[in-house]
Amino acid sequence: MGSRYDDLLSLFVRRGFLWPAVDLYGGFAGFYDYGHLGAALKRKWEGVWLSYFLGLGDNYHLIDTTTILPEASLKASGHVDHFTDILVTCTKCKESHRGDQLIEAVTHEEAEGLTPAEVDAKIKELGIRCPKCKGELGPARPFNMMFPLAVGPSGRDRAFLRPETAQGAYLNFKREFEALRRKLPLGLAIVGRAYRNEISPRQGTYRMREFLQAELQIFFDPETADAEFPPGSIRADPIRVALAAEKHEPSARDRAPADLIARGLPAFYVHHLALVQRFYLDRLQVPRERFRFAELDERERAFYNKVHFDIQVDQGSLGGFKEVGGVHYRTDHDLAGHAAGSRKDLSVTIDGRKVVPHVLELSFGVDRNLWALLDLGYELSPSRAVLHLPRPLAPVAVGVFPLLSKAGLPERAESIYRQLRGGLDALYDEAGSIGKRYARMDEVGAPFCATVDHATLEDGTVTLRERDSTAQVRVASSGLAATLRDLIEGRTDFQALGPAVERN
Repeated sequence: MGSRYDDLLSLFVRRGFLWPAVDLYGGFAGFYDYGHLGAALKRKWEGVWLSYFLGLGDNYHLIDTTTILPEASLKASGHVDHFTDILVTCTKCKESHRGDQLIEAVTHEEAEGLTPAEVDAKIKELGIRCPKCKGELGPARPFNMMFPLAVGPSGRDRAFLRPETAQGAYLNFKREFEALRRKLPLGLAIVGRAYRNEISPRQGTYRMREFLQAELQIFFDPETADAEFPPGSIRADPIRVALAAEKHEPSARDRAPADLIARGLPAFYVHHLALVQRFYLDRLQVPRERFRFAELDERERAFYNKVHFDIQVDQGSLGGFKEVGGVHYRTDHDLAGHAAGSRKDLSVTIDGRKVVPHVLELSFGVDRNLWALLDLGYELSPSRAVLHLPRPLAPVAVGVFPLLSKAGLPERAESIYRQLRGGLDALYDEAGSIGKRYARMDEVGAPFCATVDHATLEDGTVTLRERDSTAQVRVASSGLAATLRDLIEGRTDFQALGPAVERN
């Protein structure tokens, strides 16, 4: 990882976004804590995600489920037997490594999906040795990534921390279907923590042992899916796609939805690719050229996924396009597995037919998405450091300053600040020069700064500064909260507020 990674991590720690957990005791690999700005950014991202994805259907709802699951449920889901990575241990220093990561570091190509025997052969062919001590590597073997728990005083009830939020939706599907008047499609969303005992956590929040997921499980009737999700509404949206044979290239191609459907992708699946792309390009304001879907072939995707495209964002700190989510067509694997494991009928009756619903999963790593946004937005130049976050997501909406710490300006600025705090994330600052205060706000991504000066005492106006352009205009302090809300939500253009004024 290069200097951009180091610059980002320095920013995150200095300004209170995030840092390695338990660093008082030297850190705890694979775990991160969010500081005050990071927690605020996370909550706002989750709010935007929920608003967008629950808004895609009239029968889409948020639920909240347990993070501890009994062994029987995870046996039925396949996690007990199949939720593994390939572990390779150094025979000299005993350091553990993921086999595919060792191979990828040499070949610069993805190596997920290889069997232990194939990993051994590749390591031998490439002459790979332990990155830590250069010792010889031992044989590869599967390693189950779930965290086991002993539940109850005797510890006889074996359980695990959930490896994904998705199982909560599958386990509660039938109850929600009955409670919601027996209609399909039904969407169940969960935003919460999941746990994976990663062999080699790395790259900041990209690969963690405790992480946040935002997932929407859409249960539907496979016979009527294309009618429920008509492609006409997305026909004009070219979709940024790297097919399986192209995903090692550092780019993607725009493909018409009709072309993807002609290639054999289900129309309802393409429909949701377009909707996910809109979320990234419109709501998160990811530049089009920095976004893509990358197809996983039959060997790479999970055995239960009929179609699988990763959602990827190009991140300079992590060396290119990296996965931040996925769109998975899981068929009826999950409900059929839990029906068999529980011996309960999870089919439903739709128009007189017995149906085991299929599932389309829209899955997002919250931590990965936050890192990607911060990576995309951080600009470090000789003149200034600025974090270009989308306005609705900025943890600080406006900084409020008195120009000078005298002549009644601090009192008036504090009054305005208190009024704004009623509905906006405002921050008051009177330390240092006005230039240094602007610089601090730029670095935490605050889109606006309001400065109280002598003119404020005379005519009630303040100087409003915009982060990206550094342009300044005079606006009435009496309507400042409404003006800021209109700017943040995109109802007003900053340049339309009035002529630019001389910068403080």
